[in-house]
Amino acid sequence: MDVSLETATMRRVAWRLVPFICLLYFIAFLDRVNIGFAALTMNRDLGFSSAVFGFGAGIFFFGYFLFEVPSNVILDKVGARLWIARVMITWGIISGAFAFVKGEYSFYALRFLLGAAEAGFFPGIILYLSYWFPARYRAGVVSLFMAAAPISVVLGSPVSSALLDMDGILGLHGWQWMFLVEAAPAVVLGVVVLFYMTDRPEKAKWLADDQRAWLVAEMNAERAAKQTAAKHSIMAGLADIRVLSLALIYFGTSAGLYTLGIWAPQIIKSFGLSTMAVGFLNGVPPTIAVVAMILWARHSDRTGERKWHVAIACLVASAGLVLAGGATSVAAVIAALSLVNVGISAAKPPLWAMPTMFLSGSAAAVGIATINSIGNLGGFVGPWAIGWIKDKTGSFTGGLVFVAGLLVVSAVLTLTVARAGRRAGAADVTAH
Repeated sequence: MDVSLETATMRRVAWRLVPFICLLYFIAFLDRVNIGFAALTMNRDLGFSSAVFGFGAGIFFFGYFLFEVPSNVILDKVGARLWIARVMITWGIISGAFAFVKGEYSFYALRFLLGAAEAGFFPGIILYLSYWFPARYRAGVVSLFMAAAPISVVLGSPVSSALLDMDGILGLHGWQWMFLVEAAPAVVLGVVVLFYMTDRPEKAKWLADDQRAWLVAEMNAERAAKQTAAKHSIMAGLADIRVLSLALIYFGTSAGLYTLGIWAPQIIKSFGLSTMAVGFLNGVPPTIAVVAMILWARHSDRTGERKWHVAIACLVASAGLVLAGGATSVAAVIAALSLVNVGISAAKPPLWAMPTMFLSGSAAAVGIATINSIGNLGGFVGPWAIGWIKDKTGSFTGGLVFVAGLLVVSAVLTLTVARAGRRAGAADVTAH
C-alpha cells in the first residue's frame, strides 16, 4: 500500500467534502432547534403552554420517522446530490413559514411537515460518508460532521437572540424575523449542492487519476470483504436485531440532544437573565462538547473500541441532566449542561461507526435510516416529557431526571447487546 498516496487522497477528500457537509448540518440543526429561542417570546405572543410547546417541538420527529427510510432508499438510488438538494430546499421553505404561525394547530402542522421535509438528510450524509471514507476513518469523520450541531448552538444562540430583538420592525415580531432570516441559507445551499456535491468517488474529477483509482479500489475492496458477512438487501436492513438495538440506544441519546436544543434556553432563562445573556451562555456547553467529541471519536478510532465509548458517554450525559435538575445557580446549571453536551455529543460518532460494519448497499441505506428514524422518536419523547412534567410540577427537574433515565438505559443496552452478539457468534458491532 502506498501510504503517501492514501494520506494525500484522504486529505483531499476530507477537505473537499467535510467542511461543506458540516455547513449543511449546521443550517439543518439550527432550523430544527431554533424554536427553543423563539419560545422565549413566541410562547407568550401565541399563548402556548409548556405542554403545547413541548408537543409541537417533538411532533417534528413523527414526520421524520414516517419518511426517513423511504427518503434514504431514494437517495441511494438517485444519488446524494439531487436528493440532498431537494431536502434542503423544501425544509428551508417550510422553516421560513413558521413566521406565519397563528396558533397551536398551525404550529403542530408545520413542525410535522418540517420533519417530513428534512427526513433523510442526516442518515443520507452518514451513508454518503461511507461511500468516500474507509471504515478506519469513519468515526473521526463523523465526529467532525456532527460537530456542526453543537457549533450551530454556539454561533446560532447569540444570532437568534439578536434577531429576537428586531421585534416591531416592519410590523413583525422578533421570532418571526428569526424564522425568516435563518431559513434562507437552507434554500440557497440547496441550490449550491446541485453544483458542488459528487455522488461517488468514480465521478470525482477533482481527484488526481491515481488518487481516484486508489480510492475506488479501496472502497471496492472493503465492500468485497463484507460480501460473506455483511447484509445487503432492504429487508436485511429492516430485520437485523442489531439495527433495532442500535435504534433503541440512539433513542436515549436523541431524547438528551433535543432536550438540550429545545429547552436549554428556557432553563437558563429561568434564572432571570436577559435574552442576549441567555444567547451567549447557551453557547458555552456546546463549545466544550465540540472539543470533547472530536478527541473521544479519535480515541475510539485509534483503539478500535466502540461499546464503552458509547456507554460511558451516555452515563456522563445522564449525570449532567440530574445535576441540571438540581442546579440552584447559573454557574451550576451551565456546568451541568456542559456535562450533558459532552456526553451526548461524544456518544454519537462511535455509535454511528457501527452499522456500516455489518451492513452495505441497500441494507446500509435502510439500516441507517431505521436507526435514525426510530432513535429520533426520542426527540419527541424528551421535549414532550419536559413540557408536560413542567406544566404539572412547575419545575424542569422531573423531566430532566426522566431523560437521564433514558440515557442510563442506552448505556446498559449498549453493553448488553455487545455481550449477546459475542455469545451468538455474530459480528461484534460494538467492539470495533
